[in-house]
Amino acid sequence: MGAAGAPLALTVGDPSGIGPEIAVAAWRLRNDADVPAFYLLADPALVAARAARLGLTLKIAETDPAGAPSHFASALPVVPLAAKLVDAPGQPDSRNATGIVEAIDRAVADMFEGRAAAVVTCPIAKKPLYDAGFRFPGHTEYLAHLAAQKLGRDVTPVMMLAGPELRAVPVTIHIALSEVPKALNRDAIVETARITAADLRQRFGIADPRIAVSGLNPHAGEGGAMGREDEDVIRPAIEALKAEGIDAFGPLPADTMFHTRARAGYDAAICMYHDQALIPAKALAFDETVNVTLGLPFIRTSPDHGTAFDIAGKGVARPDSLIAALKLARQLADVEARAS
Repeated sequence: MGAAGAPLALTVGDPSGIGPEIAVAAWRLRNDADVPAFYLLADPALVAARAARLGLTLKIAETDPAGAPSHFASALPVVPLAAKLVDAPGQPDSRNATGIVEAIDRAVADMFEGRAAAVVTCPIAKKPLYDAGFRFPGHTEYLAHLAAQKLGRDVTPVMMLAGPELRAVPVTIHIALSEVPKALNRDAIVETARITAADLRQRFGIADPRIAVSGLNPHAGEGGAMGREDEDVIRPAIEALKAEGIDAFGPLPADTMFHTRARAGYDAAICMYHDQALIPAKALAFDETVNVTLGLPFIRTSPDHGTAFDIAGKGVARPDSLIAALKLARQLADVEARAS
């Protein structure tokens, strides 16, 4: 698995989005923002072209992962892809699919071979990949597939939004709100919270994590007066977690569990659906919140935003969330290394 002193592997994401430019921006801020050493898996020609388009002077060092740390202080280390990438900001192109997937494949391979300490991914868009025959729902599912292939067993990924003031984990993610009550079940809640607690111990260094579990309905159902899911599904899941020795409590009314005093009482919040978790996480710290994938056999973080095709190539994309993702990946890798 990833070596403790190895650099971070950063994938370029969809090159028609802001991935290349926020990677360049993060490297340019390496001293002022204390950015940990990373290498970018990309087409060096595209990175150079994007920097030139933005009027930036950029020195690139084509290297392998082992050589990246020695170059990082003076040049952006780029590990070249076999695939060439089309530099067309704001115009997603299915011809880039091969290189996008190659970057992910190689980052994961570098983790398993000890060449990288963690994987950090710039955003991808689904449609260009689907147009090229990509058969996975998204980035995270593909990472779980690669891990499962390597390990020879199923891997369940769990999404966490981690910011300086809140760690929030949705049980259901990209489904319609009307489908959430049907998708929620005791086992899904238990597995999500179990994986969250394990990663909080192993990678965040929290010996006895406290897990707050939200309700689904207003006032957490108010004893069944506003829906039975809180009593019939969520509460039994919490009891099962307690029986396993996990410090879980709830169901809590979602409208009162995210203020300052409430957040002081837990280390992560398990939420029932996408917006219930992501709205408070992004409202509290939009630029510093990081998407962390729990449950994988390696560390993976990413910015909490998408490809931003509308501003790609305009020089206005902020690297804050990527820098936060790089810093958190380094922190998690160091904690895990000390614990092993």
